[in-house]
Amino acid sequence: MKYIEPLFRPPAEAVSLIFQVAYGCPHNSCRFCGMYKGVTYRMRDRHEVLAEFKMAAGRYPATRRIFLADGDVMLLSFDLLVEYLTELNRLFPRLTRINVYANGSSITRKSEAELVALSKLKLNTLYVGLESGSQTVIDLADKHESVDNMVQGVTVAQRCGLRCSVMVLLGVGGKTFSSEHATLTAAALNLMQPRLLSALRFIEVPNAKMYDDAETLSEFDAVVELRAIISGLEMKRTVFRANHSSSPVPLSGRFPQDKQRLLSDLDQLLKSNSLDRHGPGAMPMFL
Repeated sequence: MKYIEPLFRPPAEAVSLIFQVAYGCPHNSCRFCGMYKGVTYRMRDRHEVLAEFKMAAGRYPATRRIFLADGDVMLLSFDLLVEYLTELNRLFPRLTRINVYANGSSITRKSEAELVALSKLKLNTLYVGLESGSQTVIDLADKHESVDNMVQGVTVAQRCGLRCSVMVLLGVGGKTFSSEHATLTAAALNLMQPRLLSALRFIEVPNAKMYDDAETLSEFDAVVELRAIISGLEMKRTVFRANHSSSPVPLSGRFPQDKQRLLSDLDQLLKSNSLDRHGPGAMPMFL
């Protein structure tokens, strides 16, 4: 396949066949994200994409999972998405699901009838970066989106048969907004009720800087913030993971049944004196 680096995909898409139907991110303003800062956003020529689908089907006919990249593929027009999904269904007879990155605004631009139609064409999981339930933090991060729009997008998508994997970002509010970030993020998630929830941690990488050292959360503070978010969650049926390499501690569970266990695990960790109280802790080799 024809790729332009860097190519990003969620960890859960490690075994998926990936097609870049666009290059870069159509928003590309978020201060916490360095993923596409060196890539100018552009949609690929549809004939080139369709030809790539056909070529890949000859090589990988047993493909069951496909991920369409790059950032916010849900922003593509309904007609173009239908064309791509229809062709993928035709070419890959064993296909079970097609997943994409999405944003609140790109979801709400589609009508409910259109979302249902996309679901019937095996569009399955939308990866949505809530990041924070605080509009103050969202604005501070230059993420040109509203919390209300993201809540609405996830809610309507799931009502229409799609599954949403929502990501929140520890430390994105810095020390000043940590408490507000935790409280309002839990509140937004309670409204969304995502089927999948992931907690990552903001770590500075090239082209992604939010705060100076005095404002950046320590490893200990990040775990305190994570505990506050989990404590505020009232989920009916959600799979939770905080096992990304950026996370201070690997956690996973299901809500509501594992909530108290997760809180207990975090309480023990906070009492263990194993967390860095003055800095970010050991940095991962890969993000």
